[in-house]
Amino acid sequence: METFRSMLSGQKRDSKSRTSYSIYKNQDRGSMRTMVESGDDSACVEMKMVEPDMDDDPETSLTSDITNLVLRKPRDYKRAIVYLILTALLIFITAFLLGYIAFRESCTSCSNDEDQFSSALLDDYPSSESFIGPGMLYWTDLREMLQKYLRQESIENTVWKYSQMTHPPGSSTGSMLAAHVLETFKKLKLDHTWTDSHYATLQFPDRMKPNYLQIVDNTGMLIQNIPPTNPEAYCAYSATGNVTGGLVYSNYGQKEDFERLLKLGVEIKGNIAIMRIGKISFAEKVANAERFGAAGALIYPDPIDIPQDPRGMGLHSSTAISEHVHLGSGDPFTPGFPSFNHTQFPPVQSSGLPSILAQTISANAAFTLLSQLSGPSAPKEWNGRLSNVPYSLGPNFTNPERLLRLGVNNYFSSLLINNIFGCIEGKHEPDQYIIIGAQRDAWGPGAAKSGVGTAILLQLARSFSSMVQNGFQPRRSLLFVSWDAGDFGNVGATEWLEGYLTMLHLKAVAYFSLDKAVLGDDRLYAYTSPLLANLIEGVIKQVDSPRHAGQTIHMQLQNQGLNWKSEIIRPLFLNSGAYSFTAFGGVPAMEISFKEDFRQYPFLNTEYDTFDNLQLLLEGRLALVGRTAAELVGLMVMKLAHDHILPLDYSCYSETTLQFSTQLNKYSRELQAQGLTLQWIFSARGDYSRAADQLRNAILNSNEHDHNLARMYNVRIMRVEFYFLSQYVSSTESPFRHILHGRGNHTLSALREHLALLRTNPSQFDENQFRRQLALLTWTLQGAANALSGEVWNIDNMF
Repeated sequence: METFRSMLSGQKRDSKSRTSYSIYKNQDRGSMRTMVESGDDSACVEMKMVEPDMDDDPETSLTSDITNLVLRKPRDYKRAIVYLILTALLIFITAFLLGYIAFRESCTSCSNDEDQFSSALLDDYPSSESFIGPGMLYWTDLREMLQKYLRQESIENTVWKYSQMTHPPGSSTGSMLAAHVLETFKKLKLDHTWTDSHYATLQFPDRMKPNYLQIVDNTGMLIQNIPPTNPEAYCAYSATGNVTGGLVYSNYGQKEDFERLLKLGVEIKGNIAIMRIGKISFAEKVANAERFGAAGALIYPDPIDIPQDPRGMGLHSSTAISEHVHLGSGDPFTPGFPSFNHTQFPPVQSSGLPSILAQTISANAAFTLLSQLSGPSAPKEWNGRLSNVPYSLGPNFTNPERLLRLGVNNYFSSLLINNIFGCIEGKHEPDQYIIIGAQRDAWGPGAAKSGVGTAILLQLARSFSSMVQNGFQPRRSLLFVSWDAGDFGNVGATEWLEGYLTMLHLKAVAYFSLDKAVLGDDRLYAYTSPLLANLIEGVIKQVDSPRHAGQTIHMQLQNQGLNWKSEIIRPLFLNSGAYSFTAFGGVPAMEISFKEDFRQYPFLNTEYDTFDNLQLLLEGRLALVGRTAAELVGLMVMKLAHDHILPLDYSCYSETTLQFSTQLNKYSRELQAQGLTLQWIFSARGDYSRAADQLRNAILNSNEHDHNLARMYNVRIMRVEFYFLSQYVSSTESPFRHILHGRGNHTLSALREHLALLRTNPSQFDENQFRRQLALLTWTLQGAANALSGEVWNIDNMF
């Protein structure tokens, strides 16, 4: 770009050069002198002019015409003027060509000192703009190159290969697939390949002592044995033992659901909560049940949420869905620490582990239980579609002498897990990483859960490797990672984050999760940190919709009258493969997923998550949808890898915190009555907004090709997400320290909920706790503003 700008400036100088012609007559000697002046140099040419006889040959020369013109003789004026113009033009073109040749030679001699890639090329995804490498590659060249290599191999074969059978962590099949990924990375001749190993504590069902569900009388005598599920389905990290009590239907198990039960007078404490799948994760359901005093938790798929027509794309009614119930991520017995195999830890466990029993059950088992339940009728919107079930709330059965007994016999095992890494090293800033990862393990065959993500990961690694061999030079490094133990709460990814947390916020630019990338083809969703949201807009204008040929994804939404941001952008969620990177590690992260509009892929975490079922759902278009997902991620990765200034939207949190401040301001009257004020948090928000504006203006007014200056700006931009991790809470007690995306009393949402008690339940409002929450939040936000401002002398904290 610098070369391009220099050339432009050279052209301007040439165009501004003044070329003047001075023609005068020396009457004494009958000659005329013509002087050509260009810039500071001048050349004089003296020509002898002889006036021809009026009766001479009508063929006259250019010289005689000019002489006649100057001497004001009545000859062919038009012809002379034309020759004069042509002469001037010829001299100008000759001078310009000579100058251009000299300029080009000077550019060639200094080209090795210039940056090879243009930030301007990628800023707005132009179709053709700026030179970016030795092979004259433009953005359209790179995009076409990526598309070419993505088309060369269908992901179908890889998905089929990686979903032939169940492959949980520690299994022989899982180890074989890990070795295959590593061997593939090596064959691609990536710059670096390695294995990152940990010993993690995982929980499994005991085949010799299966979990059980029984209806008993009030003396404990068995009345009915209810097969809870297929033997392999369970809730990982449940407490073990047995419990007996009544049964309470609790809708989706959200906090507001339990609060509504209390208002309706339903007794929760000491009873077992039964909840349907949906809205929130299993872990959140179980945590809410425990918080409201339940002794156990059952989770089932209701037909209103999960299609259950085995003749079509539906789950069999006797099938249960597995999921972990650890309200956290990583190994719950090394919270906040990496479980490296050479390290010993004192006995400690995550605060997110439940202390109550939890078990997943089938729709058939739920029907047996709910059809016998009495008590108040559930609110209308709580009703599901189990046939002939009244959806009563409980806790009693129609026979008041009956109770429910739940037994969980899961066991813990310490297993070796392996994360597989491949790396393409950046050419200019190799210590800055763009990370692309996918879960490799699965409880079932895992075609959609892990097979598609692994296939896209390998396809992107292969495509970028081929592009590098054909002239593509990434500015920053690309890491391709196959994670282990993802079904247990992203254990492999989180353990790696915990091991390298102190350096990643200085090196990791962004993370892209490929987990569950294809669950349909109707609609694209991006679960993302706000810093990455604007990247989506650029790529959806270039990538065709897998559902509508000839239309980009953006065009498809426009034709439907939909706004791309409201339709695509979603917040990160607990079980997302990207969540721990942002909420725990402070790294901007995104997980994309194609889904169906009116039906949900029903087979995740079951033995029916097969290649054939996924192809059936997609009507044989798995390769097309998978390639579309790969292209979306690939284009975003290319932009992040090559912009001189990182295109992360650090100003987005100004708007987010402004919206939150507006919500808090609604309680100003109640706070004044308590002698409290929100002034300081408003001030910190203003400081952050001003710091973001100042940084943006500084970047706009600076030379982005100044390597040292660009790097200084990039370091500040890269740390923005990290700035929002609260430094005032322990990562072992509250691992998700992000004040916007995290969980715990340190978050903005917790402050808002506590503040709401001033109106809903003033007696529960704790002024000391609120003061602490407000102070810690204020200084986390103020710290983010200070860090974004740069040096200490640029900070103005006048409270």
